Order: sequence, then structure tokens, then C-alpha cells
Amino acid sequence: MSSILTDKYNRNITYLRLSVTDRCNLRCRYCMPQSSFSWMPAENILSFEEVTRLCASFCRLGIKKIRLTGGEPLVRRGITRLVEKINELEGLEEICMTTNGTLLSTYARELKDAGLTHINISLDTLDPRTYASITGSDVFSRVWDSIMMALELGFPKIKINSVVIKGVTDSDILDLARLALKYPVDVRFIEFMPVGDSIPWSPDSLIPNSQIKNILEADLGELTQLPHAKGAGPAALYSVSGAHGRIGFISPLSHHFCGTCNRLRVTADGKLRLCLFSDREIDLKTPLRNGLDGQEMDTLLRNAVNSKPEGYMSLGKLNPSCHKKMSSIGG
Repeated sequence: MSSILTDKYNRNITYLRLSVTDRCNLRCRYCMPQSSFSWMPAENILSFEEVTRLCASFCRLGIKKIRLTGGEPLVRRGITRLVEKINELEGLEEICMTTNGTLLSTYARELKDAGLTHINISLDTLDPRTYASITGSDVFSRVWDSIMMALELGFPKIKINSVVIKGVTDSDILDLARLALKYPVDVRFIEFMPVGDSIPWSPDSLIPNSQIKNILEADLGELTQLPHAKGAGPAALYSVSGAHGRIGFISPLSHHFCGTCNRLRVTADGKLRLCLFSDREIDLKTPLRNGLDGQEMDTLLRNAVNSKPEGYMSLGKLNPSCHKKMSSIGG
């Protein structure tokens, strides 16, 4: 049987985003409901043993890159041990993590020693007051210290992810982009997406990345687009003359990338999500806990991937959206 996981649209699926917790120590306004809500019960969350078994199946089927997400993955106790276990899986080429950076300085050295290769740090502003307003916590300095430590430790790839919200973070665009001039990091601007019923999104809050690119070029000079690496994520990457890093744009609303989607998502409670913008989920936790063996899980995953939608437009939507909040899906 082929070790390449392919959907019915002939897209090779090589990238898994796996949430290890729905919990987070921040309350970012575009991710978490600002009204009252409750976390998933601990018994609903996949154990590290279950996560490892699942990742082993995905790797047998051709997954080359696994990204650990949340919530905030570093609030999950023992996360370094999980990184070690996943890093041992045959066929895996990259193990990555997306974090808000508030705890990263504490764990960065352990994570690198455990095999973590790539780190994405969410940072929407360099203004500590704006940061506190967005996240609900005055901990900007912790995030900055984490970025500096990741650079000092020499992680192969460090990316800074910035969600641009009109009237909130748009004044920070240039300052964030200049980080790529000074440091060997990718600064990636992400269009504000309508994910979650309780998230205050409207078309007026969106700034298309084409407009952001124009703002940057007026100040930094021409951005030169780089070739898109095979199997890479959705970011369009650009170089800037004299820069140590790169600038990227992720544009799910103004320029969707469904036709080249190579990813799957697994939520913290063990649901396979074939498309971020589809609320259909396939339960993997129950089969795992009922004793499904590795070969049976491989078959289940192959059959599931065959139902991956062509894109959000094939779901009858004019724009990408979903009801479930991002912290539950996995960022």
C-alpha cells in the first residue's frame, strides 16, 4: 500500500496540525470568546500516548510535518516528553510548534534538545499597551524575551505570526516587518478570519494583504517574491534587500489556497478536521480508546481523507468561516 496520503482531488497530504490542549493563558480577542466559557474536561483530551499512536499512523501514511498547537501548547504539562516521542517517529521530517511565546523562554532549550525544529510565535504588535488590550495580559516582555532566546539557541526556523485587524494592529505593520530586516526571522501577516461565532469579525475589520504589501513597499522598497517550496504552508514569502529574514503573507480571504491544501487538523479532543472552514469532524478518540490497532487506524484515516472537501467554496460558502472557536480547533 502506498505511503502517500492523497485525497480525491490528488492533493498529497503531508502536514498535520495537532492541538494538545484547548487551554490558553491569554484571551486574544480574535481567538477566544470574551464572554464566559468553559474548558474541555481533562478526560476528553487525548493523552500523550494516544497522540503518539495517532502521529505514528499519520507518519506511516506519509505525513512529513507535524505542528503542535493549542490553545497554548506550553501550558500542557510534560510537553517536552511528547516532542521527544514524536521526533522518534520514522518518516517525520519536521516537528514544529505554534506558541504565544509567554512561556517559551522557560522551555526553549528543552524543546530544542527534544528535537523541535521550527517555532511560530504569535505577536500582533510591538506596543505593550496594545498587546495587553488584545490578549488581556500585560506580558509583552515575556514574549520578547522568548523571541530573543529562540534566536540565541539557533532554532532553524523562527516565524512571527501577526494577525492584522483594522483599527487595532494596522499601525504596527511597519514595525513588525522591520524585525525581518534586523533578525533572521520570517514575519508573516495573516488576514483576520471569521473563525468562531463569538468572535467580533466584520468586513470592515479586514485589511487585505495586497494593501499591506503596498504599505511595506512604500517604506522598505520592493518585495521580491520567492519560489514556493514543495510541501510548504500557504504563506507567500518575499525577500527585502539587505534583510536577514523574510516577509510573508497568508491570505485566506483575499487569495484562498484551497487548491494546494496539504494539511489536516486534529483537535485536542481527538477530532479529525479535514478543512478549517468545515464544521464536519471525524471522531478518532473513540476508536483509539476502543483498541483500534495501527493498521485499522491507517485504514480509517485513508478513508477519512478521501472525503476532504475541495475547499470552502465547495461547501456552499462565499467566504471562509466556521462556528467553532479557534482555540477549540487548534490554531
